[in-house]
Amino acid sequence: MRTRLLPLLIVLMAAVLLALGIPLAVSFAAAEQQRVVVDRIDDTVRFSALAQFVTDRPSGSRVGTTDERRETLRKELAAYHDVYGIRAGVFYRNLDPMANAPENWYLPEGGEGREAFNEALLGRRSHDPEQVWPWQRHRLVVASPVIRDGDVIAVVVTDSPTGQMRSKILRGWVIIGAGEVAAMLLALGAALRLTGWVLRPVRVLDATTHDIATGRLNARVAVAGGPPELRRLARSFNEMADNVEDVLEQQRAFVADASHQLRNPLSALLLRIELLALELPEDNEEIASVRTEGKRLAQVLDDLLDLALAEHAEADLRLTDIGELTAERVASWSPLAGSKGVRLAGTCPATTAWADPITLSSALDAVIDNALKFTPEGEGVEVEVSSNGEVSTVVVTDRGPGLSDEELARIGDRFWRSAGHQNIKGSGLGLSISRALLSAGGGSITYAHHEPHGLRVTVTVPRSRPGS
Repeated sequence: MRTRLLPLLIVLMAAVLLALGIPLAVSFAAAEQQRVVVDRIDDTVRFSALAQFVTDRPSGSRVGTTDERRETLRKELAAYHDVYGIRAGVFYRNLDPMANAPENWYLPEGGEGREAFNEALLGRRSHDPEQVWPWQRHRLVVASPVIRDGDVIAVVVTDSPTGQMRSKILRGWVIIGAGEVAAMLLALGAALRLTGWVLRPVRVLDATTHDIATGRLNARVAVAGGPPELRRLARSFNEMADNVEDVLEQQRAFVADASHQLRNPLSALLLRIELLALELPEDNEEIASVRTEGKRLAQVLDDLLDLALAEHAEADLRLTDIGELTAERVASWSPLAGSKGVRLAGTCPATTAWADPITLSSALDAVIDNALKFTPEGEGVEVEVSSNGEVSTVVVTDRGPGLSDEELARIGDRFWRSAGHQNIKGSGLGLSISRALLSAGGGSITYAHHEPHGLRVTVTVPRSRPGS
């Protein structure tokens, strides 16, 4: 869930920061340019005030009569250009220069300079130039009219380079970008803490649910931290787990008590059947059938009691040599396999894992017994031990008739037996007992098809101690 929630928060925070940062960057660029434009306007107004007192006008010539005021204006423009590198000039209505710096600079035929000049001829200063961005090399042109006796007699034009202004804008953008990155890192840290705080109870709840699902019914959620809603959920989950454990405990107790209570009268009944059989002919089919069904009922009661104990008992986990233990079980079942004409072979290299030796032996006995039951004479049963670093496995494969996909999904259910194998001895509880025994120690048992025919049973036990 964190992998889905965290990117969403990051995208939202990035969108918010961009929504704030982009307008801020644009506003900073506009403010910087406006500051430069205001400075140019002040300069043009000052030069316009000087130009008002220049009385002579050239008539058809670019060289006019020089007086002291004109010379003062020229010196001011020249000094202005030398200090700031800004071209400036005062031009009559016919574009003849009153004074300009540098002296070879004139207004071009078109472009922003001519547009600003024409606007100033109307008696108002030129409009603010378009925004100049750091990647553009445009110049700023500002024009103000020179008014005498209510008439526009000339126009002051400044043509400024924008390199310094663009550099300041770029530096400001870098600072804004650095602030955005820092804010994003802070937001990312806050998002990590927030998602961790919100999802920690969910992870604990998920782990506890897994523990309960694997048989550790006493697992509970520690109600601490997280939003109030999740804390309430944890408390409700613990209450539910308590109720489920109580119900299952009552069920186990009932099965164990019922099995135990039924064994005594059943044992007495079987004894009376044996006494009755002594008075009847030895080949009496009815008494033989009753004896067989009585023994089968006794086996079912024993299996029920074993299942109840297996689901209730705690596993005594030890670091066990799985290969050695499996080899012992193969050797124990070899005589029976030989009597049935079935080849039982084991490949059992030494490998250690955490398991209860007694319960694992019982589980392997049930699996091997089941394989020998359904493997016809002349076929084989193979037992192979292996490990992959995290778990050790014991794989038992047989050459029996196998199961269909639907039957494979039900194998291991209590009292379930394949419809085609009802005549084979068994209660249908052996594999259920094996699963309960393995689950108590963190192990598992799975079933699959074995090609071309048969069943493949995999018993898995952890190589690291469960819960460590």
